[in-house]
Formats: sequence, C-alpha cells, structure tokens
Amino acid sequence: MITGELALLTAAAFAGAAVYVSLVEQPARLHLAPGPLLAQWQPSYARAARMQGALALLATALGLAAWYASGDGRWLAGAGLSLANWPYTLLVLLPTNRALMAIPPETADESVRPLIRHWGRLHAVRSGLGLAAAAAFLWALH
Repeated sequence: MITGELALLTAAAFAGAAVYVSLVEQPARLHLAPGPLLAQWQPSYARAARMQGALALLATALGLAAWYASGDGRWLAGAGLSLANWPYTLLVLLPTNRALMAIPPETADESVRPLIRHWGRLHAVRSGLGLAAAAAFLWALH
C-alpha cells in the first residue's frame, strides 16, 4: 500500500529530525555561552518548526488515507500519534518557545540556559511521539 509506505516514510523523517535535535543539536548548543546559545536556538527552532509541522501534518493525512483505504486501526493510531505533536506543541511547548524567542541574544545571560534545558526536555516528547507514530505505521505495514 503506497499510502501507508509514504505515511511511514514521512513519520520516520519527522522522528529522525526530532531525535537529531534531542540527541545531537541540543546537547551541542548547551556548550555555548548564553548569547550564542540563544542566537543558535532561535533560527534553528524557526526552521525546524516549519519542517516538522509540515511533516507531522503530512504523516497524519497519509495515515488517515491508509486507514480509510484499509480499515486497519493501526493506521489511525499512527495518524493520531503524528497529529498529537500539534496540540502538544501549541499547548505545552509554545509558552517556552515564545519566552525564548522574546529574548534578544545580545541581552542573554545565564538565565537562558535553564529555559533551553527545559525546552529540550519538552521537545524530547515530540521525539517520542514521532517514534511511536513511525512504529505504528511500520506495524500496520507488517
């Protein structure tokens, strides 16, 4: 089923990007001084938000299409896990995102570091949701 394979591919791309941020980019940026730390986080977040938001929606749509075509609830589960990234981001992550985006990097001090650490813990949930969605789609394919 091509729709299901595309759902898996899209969910895996989302999960891969989220896991990369959690395991590679976030730990590396935390070694920077407060100003450069924030100066790196702000454009990185802005770019990743667009890409990951689109991937989550596309994986959701493809999962729903695969569910509609097959009636297999595993596709619906994967679509739900993909979609869950949106309300989670808007309700849980957005306040931290806004706080970090409101700080000019040239005024950043050490108070930024705990906020970015907190953001990293919140973002790890997105990695988990992405991996769970990809796993559900993989399960549905087999």
